[in-house]
Amino acid sequence: MDPLTLGALVAVLTIAVLFSGISVAAGLLVVSAGFLIVFDGMSSLSLIPEIFFGKLDNFALLSIPMFIIMGAAIASTRAGADLYEALERWLTRIPGGLVVSNLGACALFAAMSGSSPATCAAIGKMGIPEMRKRGYPDGVAAGSIAAGGTLGILIPPSVTMIVYGIATETSIGRLFLAGVVPGLMLVGLFMVWSLWSTWRSGQASVLSAGSYSWRERMEILPRVLPFVAIIIGVLYAMYGGIATPSETAAVGALLCLLIAVVIYKLWDPRAIWVILRDSTKESVMILFIIAAAGVFSYMLSSLFITQAIAEWIGTLDVNRWVLMGTINVFLIIAGFFLPPVAVILMAAPILLPIITTAGFDPIWFAVVLTINMEIGLISPPVGLNLYVINGIAPDISLRTILVGSLPFVACMVVAIVLLCLFPGLATWLPDLVMGVAI
Repeated sequence: MDPLTLGALVAVLTIAVLFSGISVAAGLLVVSAGFLIVFDGMSSLSLIPEIFFGKLDNFALLSIPMFIIMGAAIASTRAGADLYEALERWLTRIPGGLVVSNLGACALFAAMSGSSPATCAAIGKMGIPEMRKRGYPDGVAAGSIAAGGTLGILIPPSVTMIVYGIATETSIGRLFLAGVVPGLMLVGLFMVWSLWSTWRSGQASVLSAGSYSWRERMEILPRVLPFVAIIIGVLYAMYGGIATPSETAAVGALLCLLIAVVIYKLWDPRAIWVILRDSTKESVMILFIIAAAGVFSYMLSSLFITQAIAEWIGTLDVNRWVLMGTINVFLIIAGFFLPPVAVILMAAPILLPIITTAGFDPIWFAVVLTINMEIGLISPPVGLNLYVINGIAPDISLRTILVGSLPFVACMVVAIVLLCLFPGLATWLPDLVMGVAI
């Protein structure tokens, strides 16, 4: 069978298997084993265990459970509430400043926790009722939290960036740095839209709260600054050449656990056990997907599907930006149905040779891909953040939440367009800090 036809068959069957409700990792293994047996014979199955465990034999993978523990420790405390309250106290005199403080809290908490649902829950539980009480439209209140929660997969340290780096064998340090400027740009776009929407509603003049004294502003900072200091310290150690990403992640996880115990009095061993248990479950899930995706990639390469697709793309007489537009549409649609980690691991083996052949920077593309995944997090039918917000504020209809999140989807599309027009937004900081990649 022609490799391109075979590739189309693999794509159709993979989608069908995943839609059956089976887990992503198990689905990839079933599809891979099936095609290897049919086209390479039963003997090919003997290679699957070696490939599966070989994909996990990577020191960089240690950073994944460590960053997850780091985020779980933060999410288990009142850090989100304190972060929200601190920003509210400092920005409350600004007309419409509450929505800005919520987005800022989402950005910082998402960067610390790395979890989109945890961010929505932690900030939304306080932010949404407070914004509604002060007269903000329901769509702005719900949509801003749903969108703000997605920032965790872009702003470092990001688990999805680690997964992309492992899948494509690119520098995790560069990927983290590449997400900084686009992440801040996206936060800015979210804030601009929220403030304009608030002003358009004609209520901006009444949406500022009473003032706080300087004492009240300063007394909340000691509960928040230690977490922010850990994030800065982790990034400094990584980029200052002091330690590897895995080592800095381990130290960061330990410090976050200590802060949770010391500052937030998380003395109960059962609470710490819950943190470690849930972190282990999530880590195993991600590592299982990574290993299964390695088998899936081997199957694609063994049957010459990846090579044939890359060669076919190279012979197409189309503008490379048309090609990139097509890839973006594919990523957005995939993100509607699958989690970011699964999309990255499934798509990277196919897309990497295509984008490099077309002359695109893999580091730049990682940022574009991640923003596409953010769109999926606030878009139906899966749109996990939409359902988290609906659970927090059940009296806000899912339709209202969806309509409120659509302008933020438009902000993400604008961010992708800006990155295409100005690739340096993603590549400037990595090149500045780590030198120009050869």
